[in-house]
Amino acid sequence: MRVHNVHRRRLTASPAEVGALLDGLASDTDGLWPTDHWPAMRLDRPLGVGAAGGHGPVRYTVVEYTPGERVRFRFSAPRGFDGFHELTVVPEPDGGAVLGHLLRMRARGPALLTWPLLFRPFHDALLEDGLDRAERTLTGTVRTPARWGWYVRLLRRAALRTSRTRHPLPGADPARP
Repeated sequence: MRVHNVHRRRLTASPAEVGALLDGLASDTDGLWPTDHWPAMRLDRPLGVGAAGGHGPVRYTVVEYTPGERVRFRFSAPRGFDGFHELTVVPEPDGGAVLGHLLRMRARGPALLTWPLLFRPFHDALLEDGLDRAERTLTGTVRTPARWGWYVRLLRRAALRTSRTRHPLPGADPARP
C-alpha cells in the first residue's frame, strides 16, 4: 500500500523564525514537537545527518538536513514502514512561511493493518498538535486549534491502559478533545 500523507500550516512568522523551530527538533528547547500529549522525539545526537532515534515505537534516521529549511528521516521501525517523513519550511511572498510535513512510504506486512488502524490516526493527531505548538510558540496563539476525533481518543485510552510501561503517552487527560 502506498502512503502519501501531508500536513501544512501557514504561519505569520518569518521563514527564519519557523526554520529555527525546525532546527530545535529533539533538543531541550524544542518548540515544535508536542511533548505535552505525545512521546518525545529523541535523537542519539543533535539534529543532523546520521542522527538516529524516534518517538514511541517509531524509529528513524536523519538522511538529509538543510538547516532552517528541511529535515528528512528514513524509517527503520516499525516493521513494514518502508519510506520517509520530512519537515519543510517554505517561504511565502508576504514574508510568512508554510511549515509542512510529508510522509511517503510503502506499507508492507503488518503495516498494511497497523498504519490505517493505529499509526495514521495517531500520526495525524500528533502532527496537527505539533503545528498548533509551532503556531503558539511563534505567535502566542492558535487560530484554529486541532481537536482529536473520537477514534483517536479511544485509541489513546486503550494505549494508556495497555502500554504504560512500554510506550506511555504523556498528558494527564487521555480523552482531551
